[in-house]
Amino acid sequence: MKIVSYLKEEHEQLAVLVDGFLYDAELIHPDLPNTINMFLNYWDELSPVLQAGELAIRDGRIGRSKAVSADSVQLLAPVPFPPSCRDGYAFRQHVASARRNRKLPMIPEFDQYPIFYFTNHHSIQGPGDIRCMPDHFEKLDFELEVAIVISRQGRNIRAAEADDYIAGLMIMNDMSARTLQMEEMLLNLGPAKGKDFATVTGPCLVTLDELEPFEVPCKEGHTGKNWRLRMQCRVNGVPVSDGYLSDMDWTFAEIIERASYGADLYPGDVIGSGTVGTGCFLELNGTGRLNDPNYTEQWLQENDSVEMEVEGLGLLHNTVVREDSDLSLLAIKKR
Repeated sequence: MKIVSYLKEEHEQLAVLVDGFLYDAELIHPDLPNTINMFLNYWDELSPVLQAGELAIRDGRIGRSKAVSADSVQLLAPVPFPPSCRDGYAFRQHVASARRNRKLPMIPEFDQYPIFYFTNHHSIQGPGDIRCMPDHFEKLDFELEVAIVISRQGRNIRAAEADDYIAGLMIMNDMSARTLQMEEMLLNLGPAKGKDFATVTGPCLVTLDELEPFEVPCKEGHTGKNWRLRMQCRVNGVPVSDGYLSDMDWTFAEIIERASYGADLYPGDVIGSGTVGTGCFLELNGTGRLNDPNYTEQWLQENDSVEMEVEGLGLLHNTVVREDSDLSLLAIKKR
């Protein structure tokens, strides 16, 4: 089942996506809420109702007369207002490549426990324009990821049971302003302003039952579900990244276990996988320079088109635009 949030008469609307058309939740059943946050708070009771409605659509028992084309509306993030947003660091290939490119050894702690950071859950957005300030264009980057959404409240969740707390998967682009990020992290705190301006998710939330054909064993010594989903990114139509979700070393279940240690997780919380190998310009540029001293770095520019496509999860398309402001934190930095 593919769950979507879109803009309807200036309000958020929950719908199910079937063959390119959106069917509002209330059309499927009058007791279903029209927002994803309310729906997730009653996930165990309401998800079977929405799933039965999707089956009725596919069987022709619910007609297309009141459905709308997904191409004709403004899609929002599947969860436009999550209670929180964490981002993991689960792909060893990405971490090892980034450290190698900086002539640093692989950090052994990566293999001991999964980590994450909190990002700005108010900057979550879906397809469409990504607004960037002048400083963001100082080494502006994408990060190709997949994220989960939590479906029920939990605390001290064991990895062996953690997959039961996942509502579904969606594409995530953890936008990064590298100059701001690297400056701040010299002080061993962050990331902060280098990350908090935009985190993109979408176009839909895909439930785990639909992803069963893609399930593969997780890596040896780990616990939790894993999916072999091809992950790709194109900038202005040119392929730049290509990897697989199954390359995750730490599973979402293990990240949930750590995130919920002594802390409550809530329905709607978003947790990203971290960047897949080759999944950002920071890594690609470092590898390019390592192999060729004359390599020309690439960063995102104004009006660039960013397309992220993940097998089974759809295609997330955004355009980078410049905000109408000349304010610069870098310019007012104390000397």
